[in-house]
Amino acid sequence: MNDQTETHIEAQCVAKGMRMTEQRRVIARVLAGSDDHPDVEELYRRCAVIDPNISLSTVYRTVKLFEDAGIIERHDFRAGRARYEQIRESHHDHLVNLRTGEVIEFQSEEIEQLQREVARRLGYRLIDHRLELYAVPLDDKAAP
Repeated sequence: MNDQTETHIEAQCVAKGMRMTEQRRVIARVLAGSDDHPDVEELYRRCAVIDPNISLSTVYRTVKLFEDAGIIERHDFRAGRARYEQIRESHHDHLVNLRTGEVIEFQSEEIEQLQREVARRLGYRLIDHRLELYAVPLDDKAAP
């Protein structure tokens, strides 16, 4: 796991006045070390390896607490379950492989510029956006 990111998540929690129990620290560290946008059940499985006494309900409550505090972000990638990632300084978008469920983060200045231009042409200033692309591999013969 990346210690710098872990420290950042835990520091955000403390800065927002959260009491950092050992179980919350475990959850924060596992989230910080995840680059695959885990759902709560997967997050629980990973945390339970570190702390076998952690409960699924504790993970649910802590994820909700972190989300409400603006430390992590919830994504609903068409799979019927919420997945989470820490909120980062730099903006990125997502491409979801519909065959495997893999979530790929990407950045494209051309897309960012186009979105700002579309908003401007419609008489708006873009404040925020979320872009999720759903795709199958080019070599997928069963794809439509």
